[in-house]
Amino acid sequence: AQVGQGFSLQQPQDKVLVAVGETFTLRCTTSEANGAGPVRWLKVWGSGNKTVYDQTGNSLPHVTRAVGESNTDFTIHIRNFQPDDVGTYYCLKFAKSDTGVDEVFQHGGGTEVSMHETALIPGMGAAAVVLCFLLLLLLGLFVALCVYRRKQQGGAVAMGSFSSVPLRCCAGTPGTSSEVLDAESSHLPSQQSSKEENDIHYADLQPLPPALGRSRSVGTAPTEYASLRAAAK
Repeated sequence: AQVGQGFSLQQPQDKVLVAVGETFTLRCTTSEANGAGPVRWLKVWGSGNKTVYDQTGNSLPHVTRAVGESNTDFTIHIRNFQPDDVGTYYCLKFAKSDTGVDEVFQHGGGTEVSMHETALIPGMGAAAVVLCFLLLLLLGLFVALCVYRRKQQGGAVAMGSFSSVPLRCCAGTPGTSSEVLDAESSHLPSQQSSKEENDIHYADLQPLPPALGRSRSVGTAPTEYASLRAAAK
């Protein structure tokens, strides 16, 4: 049986741009076939050509039909695009000749498939966005940690700056130990004064520095003094 005169074939895509690793689709539809002869997809590049899909079953492993067992939709999917998939693809309807040989009865205008070098592999765009977000988050945490540690160090320095300074006590009671008096002022009792008349002063004199104690004889022990003042009657 021959293909009817009302047969038509549509191949709507002119160009398809594909990145390495992508799956791309080639569309081809026909009217109801009334005669014998398969539909095939043929890739032409340079002076060569190759059948990528054959309705009779001779197809490449990475090529599948979009709508299986359809007599009018011969759209195909080609997985894992590689550079050697570049070329122009034609959808063809074959018919049996009088000698029984398949001859091209009708074909589409061809779809030029080229490689998009700058295109991202599927999923890579989303992964890049997530990676950038994580990097920004880590950077923010690092800056916050640095600021926190600087504040902690600043607080420690501020507390350490208020270190206690030992005070010298120049007065005490006879029953307790008193602090060492200043070498230049404590050895003269006449320089001590009392704000109140009835105060009792007591001091434990320590050896004078060598420069001031040269006039003393060797072995002289430190002395103590006390004064008692009473108000005049």
